[in-house]
Amino acid sequence: MQESIDGTHPDEPHRDGLAQRLNWLRAGVLGANDGIVSVAAVVVGVAGATPAVPAIVTAGLAALVGGAISMALGEYVSVSSQRDSERALISKERRELSEMPEQELEELTGLYRAKGLSEETARRVAEELTAHDALAAHLSAELGIDQDDVVSPWHAALASAVAFTLGAILPMLTIVFLPEQVRIPVTFAVVLVALAVTGYVAAWIGGSSRGKAALRVVVGGLLALGATFAIGTLLGTTVA
Repeated sequence: MQESIDGTHPDEPHRDGLAQRLNWLRAGVLGANDGIVSVAAVVVGVAGATPAVPAIVTAGLAALVGGAISMALGEYVSVSSQRDSERALISKERRELSEMPEQELEELTGLYRAKGLSEETARRVAEELTAHDALAAHLSAELGIDQDDVVSPWHAALASAVAFTLGAILPMLTIVFLPEQVRIPVTFAVVLVALAVTGYVAAWIGGSSRGKAALRVVVGGLLALGATFAIGTLLGTTVA
């Protein structure tokens, strides 16, 4: 494995702003997945009840708009809470460094000693890191936080809303522009393929098993589509 000039491996995430990128990527992938499943379930359910395209489009658009807003608000609230917590911890650590620097140096030394360094080495590392950037050293060692990489709720909300909309457009276009005879089975197929892709990408971002993640998402989507189609068909037959 090759190393870069600064000693890091090119395939490992040693980059500034990593939390920001992973944050909006995660929100984007989850938003797309939710958009595909929820809107596909709605339009398939309505299509099972009636072949009328205006009714399908109206229901799909309502699900798209409502879902995109809901996803954006949910991400904003969630990530805002995370950001506020990180900022509070940063302020607390900055205050402690100002009021009791010696105790904080001892604490940092102890953290590195607990990782396996000798007392002498741990002390030297703590002193050098403190001299370079005391706050950054403590945030990293104690809390795993980078003060320059605090997550943004706006980025997460926007990524989630846009991704939900893009995901939702796929089943809507598929079911609206296909002939009535094939619109439902083809929509099923297109949606399941799209879910497999989003599941794979989500697992790739998180570093987990990609095949298992894709399978879970596909099975969940199949259950959702099957249930709503059955309900729509049943209600459509009852009304007729």
